[in-house]
Formats: sequence, C-alpha cells, structure tokens
Amino acid sequence: MGDVWAEQRKLEAWKEVEVLALEAWAELGKVPEGIADSVRAAPCPTPSEVARREEVTNHDMAAFVDLLGEAAGGDAPAWVHYGLTSSDVLDTATGSLLDEASRILLDRLEALFSVVKAKSLEHRETYMIGRTHGIWAEPTTFGLKLASWAFELHRDHARLRDAAASVAVGKISGAVGTYAQVPPEVESH
Repeated sequence: MGDVWAEQRKLEAWKEVEVLALEAWAELGKVPEGIADSVRAAPCPTPSEVARREEVTNHDMAAFVDLLGEAAGGDAPAWVHYGLTSSDVLDTATGSLLDEASRILLDRLEALFSVVKAKSLEHRETYMIGRTHGIWAEPTTFGLKLASWAFELHRDHARLRDAAASVAVGKISGAVGTYAQVPPEVESH
C-alpha cells in the first residue's frame, strides 16, 4: 500500500493520464502520431526533479509537465498537457490511485474473511463465556463469535467495493467541467 501512495507512484499516475490524453487527442487528429508513444517511453520525472523545477515554476504540475516534455524530446514539449488543466490530471490520477489501493484492500479483506470463516468452523465447539456490556453473560462458542466477525467482514467488503467504484473515476473536462477545451472523447479514452 505504501508503494501506491509513494510520491514517485503519484508522478507515474500523472504521466499515465498525460499519455492517455495524448492518445485520445491523436485519435481525434489533433496531436501528431507518435507523440504519445514518445511520452510513454520517456522516463518519469522523480520527486526531487519536480521539487527543483517547482522552485522556478511555483507550481508542481507545471514543473512536472516541463520535465516530462523535456524527457520525451522532439515535439513532445509542445503537446504534453495539451488541453488539460491541473485538476484534470490530479483528479484522474487520484481516482486511479484510489482504485489501485481499493483493489489491494479488497483482496486483503477477502483473504481475511476466508481465514476468519475457516476459524469459525474450526472453533464451532470451542465454548466460551459470552459478554454483554463488558460483563459475563450466557455461554456461547468462539466459533459463533468468529462467524459474526466473518459476516461483518463480508458486509464491509461489499461496502468497500461500492465505495471504490464511486471514487475510482476520472475527469478530463476542463477547469470547470464544461468540456470547453477538451471534447468528451478525450475523457472517455
């Protein structure tokens, strides 16, 4: 999970958004063929490189775009970030990272559910004292307690899956979402 939220991974997500937008623009005939490929092949700027350039630009995205264009070379600097706003890139990349993080959490939650479910069956005859309000109550089994946790994990998995679907979105529609600079086809790509 730490890798997903590392600063370098964020920049890689920004780069992926830039490349996908260039591919869409190329399909629409607005960006020369091959630009997206040269940007994809270029090394992604590092956090320290972006920080140094940001001292000049006073804007993290502008620093990133400058460095990515320079790394791609040729005509790429003129086309990187074409028609995009910082919000287009930031929001879409964040949605992608949230999707990646959610998939990790969902996989681990599913694995945890399987373990707790198996343990609940294993301990279905392991007796214990039940508790209510923190004090002893009627006898129960540890298996039943684990089963209740397993059902809770199952519900949590469904809730997280739904939440992940609602946050794993992109937005390539301009500064105020009107598609004035960018047609919806770029966002759809």
